[in-house]
Amino acid sequence: MNPVDVSIVLPCLNEEKAISFCLEAVRKTITANNLQAEVIVVDNNSTDATLSIVTEIKKTFSNLIIVKEEKQGYGFAYLTGLKMAQGKYVFMADADGTYDFSQIPVFIKKLEQGFDLVIGNRFYGSMSDNSMSWSHRYIGNPFLSFLVRLFFGVKIRDIHCGIRAITRDALNRLTLYTGGMEFASEMIIKAAKSKLKITEIPTEYKVRIGDSKLNTLKDGWRHLRFILLYSPVALFFLPGIILFLSGIALMFIFYFYELNIFGIKFYIHPFFLFSLMIFLGYQLITFGCFAKVYAINHFGDKSRVMESLFKYITIEKTGLIGIAITLIGAFIYIYIFMTWLQSDFGQLNEIKESIIGLTLIMLGAQTFFSAFMFSILGIKEK
Repeated sequence: MNPVDVSIVLPCLNEEKAISFCLEAVRKTITANNLQAEVIVVDNNSTDATLSIVTEIKKTFSNLIIVKEEKQGYGFAYLTGLKMAQGKYVFMADADGTYDFSQIPVFIKKLEQGFDLVIGNRFYGSMSDNSMSWSHRYIGNPFLSFLVRLFFGVKIRDIHCGIRAITRDALNRLTLYTGGMEFASEMIIKAAKSKLKITEIPTEYKVRIGDSKLNTLKDGWRHLRFILLYSPVALFFLPGIILFLSGIALMFIFYFYELNIFGIKFYIHPFFLFSLMIFLGYQLITFGCFAKVYAINHFGDKSRVMESLFKYITIEKTGLIGIAITLIGAFIYIYIFMTWLQSDFGQLNEIKESIIGLTLIMLGAQTFFSAFMFSILGIKEK
């Protein structure tokens, strides 16, 4: 058996109208460029004639491999196909007639030049009329691509492009999990976090053959959710720390000083805002930790900081800290009550202290119950 240089992976779900066209285009490219290639078609539990058509084509296509993945999902299909791939280079594309398979050598050449991952760019290439909906072209794709560039420093402008190529060595360095459309985002994000060399090239994008499987809101949310889960620092930690520390600092200043700003005297009412800032900031920091732990245990992310913290911050220690904070808040209320008692239940002027006590009790309760949530999220899947 000849060694395989290129593995061409094509996931397909109910593509009976397009699969013959795609496989013929792939065959022509392989022959014209004398490629030592294997073609892996992953049938994602199609209910139409896709599988029978591919089976018939296989009779005259010696290097065609058919794999079946019953769990439906763009990512599940690719995960199965990539496990089967034996080539030094792996080329990936949708089997719906939207991409130009004659570009396979162009992608492989980029890999041979030293890049680890090559992504197509439909916006810099030739995009046929009606090949992409208005909302995807001008809102969804640009926005999500912007978030990936912002949070992960990737200079890619079309993160959802379905035509791409990756080296075997680079693929082995990525731990890919997701089973849905967010698989496209996951590959780029994890490649960036692994410091892989990524580039993009212009590609043609034509009107798909057959019915689209995309669900704009559902698939868009899955992409956004994954991006946010992998960027807790930007989404949660930084805003949370700013709110938390600002709230504490302002509460401290306004507790000891009566300030006049633009002739307006501030006394009690700002304390409600500062308490809200502290608690909201603390919530964001906690959510950031939740997201990071979930990404580590469910998406294969890595974090030395979080892994070190888990060694020292246990559920018992965190729970005790939460109880201690709650008790401090409770003692403040006991102090207020004793003051009221000594004044024969007269008029009280302990509003600032009441707000501080309430804030501490809320933070303590949040800390206590978050300890159990961290423990649950910290359970690793087998």
